[in-house]
Amino acid sequence: MKNLLLLGFTLLFYACSNDLVYENAYCLTNVHTIDAKDGLQMDQTVIISEGRILKIAPTASLSLAASNTIIDCKGQYMIPGLWDAHVHFAYIEDLAPRMFDLFLSYGVTSVRDTGGKLDFLKEWKQKAEQNPQDAPRVKIAGPLLDGMPNVYDGSPGRPLLSVGAGSVEEALSIANGLVDDGVDLIKAYEMLTPEQFKAVAKFAKEKGLKLTGHVPLSMDVISASNAGMSSMEHLRNLEMSCTANTEELLAQRVKMLEMGAEDLGGILRSRIHAAQRHEAIKNMDEAKTEAVLDVLLKNQTWQVPTMSLYNGSVRKHVARPDWRASFEYLPDSIAEKWNTGVDNLIAIGASENRLNYAKWCGDIVKRIHEKGIGIMAGTDCPIGFLTPGLSLHEELVILVESGLSPLAALESATLKPAEYFSMQNELGLIKEGYIADLVLLKSNPLENIANTQTIESIVKAGKYHSQEALETMRTRLREMN
Repeated sequence: MKNLLLLGFTLLFYACSNDLVYENAYCLTNVHTIDAKDGLQMDQTVIISEGRILKIAPTASLSLAASNTIIDCKGQYMIPGLWDAHVHFAYIEDLAPRMFDLFLSYGVTSVRDTGGKLDFLKEWKQKAEQNPQDAPRVKIAGPLLDGMPNVYDGSPGRPLLSVGAGSVEEALSIANGLVDDGVDLIKAYEMLTPEQFKAVAKFAKEKGLKLTGHVPLSMDVISASNAGMSSMEHLRNLEMSCTANTEELLAQRVKMLEMGAEDLGGILRSRIHAAQRHEAIKNMDEAKTEAVLDVLLKNQTWQVPTMSLYNGSVRKHVARPDWRASFEYLPDSIAEKWNTGVDNLIAIGASENRLNYAKWCGDIVKRIHEKGIGIMAGTDCPIGFLTPGLSLHEELVILVESGLSPLAALESATLKPAEYFSMQNELGLIKEGYIADLVLLKSNPLENIANTQTIESIVKAGKYHSQEALETMRTRLREMN
């Protein structure tokens, strides 16, 4: 009798639950879902209500009420919304008002801004928070926290993206101010001294924030990772720590920093890179490289390679007709500069050093992935003629060419960034209870990662944006000129 009563209550519960779940919701039926945990699941129905995924089940197992909005996605593939984990809203301020529509129209539903004036970035973060269904999620670092002379100081060719600290106390004061202003992470830069970097890393850990950035030129990668660096951008300065004479190179850099203390930061940094980067690549040491990777793995210092940035003149993707077509979404003045810049880039071609560096980047990314070190997909857009949104898809292609599987590449742009911000329990997977940030594709990205570009529609915070709605975004961008 007791068991019969329990069964009766159970059936009543499921009946009530079905009434709740299957009415007045978005129901995307007959869709093949793909995420980093469950891989490919065929012919599913994904039910969305109040911004979240309410139910996922085989389409054949469900009976849907007519009060639902039912969208037949037969033949389509659903992936979690994509992240670009390295963008700059403030690099070209006139482009920023278009970046929300650009990102969404290319299926990028979240971004991590890695450097710019704080007030400017807070404005875009607040706009995104106020309108979450029609804007990408925006995480910000605020300005780059640099030493002196700082690199992005507002001098020609170097937009004012950073603040320079002349002492440990000043670096900590700046970091504390950023925390008070609500940044989501802190980005350390190349001119910090070891003492400044270590102090900021300790401070970030105490505040529960991730510390990302470039390994300071006055440090080696192992020391920076051991100090608490949670992620490295662009593989920057990694090569200089993977040679047999790492200590000698570091001593040379420290001397060059001392001698150039009165120079502009951008000029000094470029001088040091030119003196050491390419020689280091020619003299990679297997044992030292393995030791560095072991430390990155132990400390969980993730990598954001930004391969699309380094490969502009090598792959020439920025000169492709489809890429140039995306320039029509930019302000006319920017599109004109980019077209001229691309023409010049192609005319000059890739130098031997650039070709060698691009190859080394691909090789080391493969080793990083095989080692098990976390990778996040980021592009550095809009630097290097990288159209916001579109550039993320190119990044995924290059990551696969570098040795990641298509599923691993998808993970780098979905689950990994969610984990980075401790959001893995509500974002980055297609799972019941998760935020409904989703992209629907016409073709299977596991067969060809370039199929992430075959976007049929997106869902942002539960709002379904049809192909027509995405085209409206693009039309709006074109008409802004």
